[in-house]
Amino acid sequence: MPRRAAETRLVPYARLPRAYREQTVLHSTVGADGLAHWLLGERPPRGAPPEPYDALVVTVGDGRPYETRLNAVTARFPHLAALPDGGFVVADARSRAGEQQVQVFDALGRASWTFRVGDAIEHLLTDEAGDLWVGYFDEGVYGDPLSAPGLRQWSATGESLWSYRPAASADSISDCYALNVFGRTAWACPYTRFPLLRIGAGHAVRVRENPVRSVLGFAVHADRVVLFGRHGGRAGRLVDCRLTDAAVEPVAESTLVRPDGGPLGRRRVVSRGPRLHVQEEPGTEWTVLDIG
Repeated sequence: MPRRAAETRLVPYARLPRAYREQTVLHSTVGADGLAHWLLGERPPRGAPPEPYDALVVTVGDGRPYETRLNAVTARFPHLAALPDGGFVVADARSRAGEQQVQVFDALGRASWTFRVGDAIEHLLTDEAGDLWVGYFDEGVYGDPLSAPGLRQWSATGESLWSYRPAASADSISDCYALNVFGRTAWACPYTRFPLLRIGAGHAVRVRENPVRSVLGFAVHADRVVLFGRHGGRAGRLVDCRLTDAAVEPVAESTLVRPDGGPLGRRRVVSRGPRLHVQEEPGTEWTVLDIG
């Protein structure tokens, strides 16, 4: 049995400047380079496709904050990702066949590419080369051929580069609960059995059995992985584990809490190698657990 600790505190990481706080946060992410980005604008309607709208990306973490204005955004349920050349990707989490749901913007905010990657995007993360890693939730996996693999890699121009196929010791992905992208390597922890998958050079997939369920995010470094999720209705469960050749072995367990020691509220996470980034509502601040 893993030993239990009282709590593990997050550390402040990045904050949306006060001058932008009255604008609506449509989405936020942490890029491959560690910079935090906020997509700001008027909330698009959730029903029929909206008229194209303008949005503002505010970037924090490398000196003074800077802005990138995006023209004619179309996503109703936007996901934001940053590209290494200073551009951005905005993808609609929901889409139908024939819809060009992904827009690629250059560093000046001009749309350069549009394409479709499938319905029900759960995670959208870029790697250091600018390729897109997309994890899908169950409605897409069981309802859209493009989303059916559960996890795919795309180029920033819409070329399909790789899609998951069940390995000998792992099942199909029903829902990509957790995704971690760092350098050119992707890790995933999918439903239903939550194996830890590592997709490395040449798209070689390594599978480790994992006894920890309901993993929502994780940090990984060397032979250590820290899994974040929920268990038995308890929010903020953190399980510190050792990696062996074939398995994830729990060592210690604690509760992840805010920097001030308070319990986490409604939140989302971005996993980047040894860093687990956590953002609570209303989405104006990122905190981090760094095991590097």
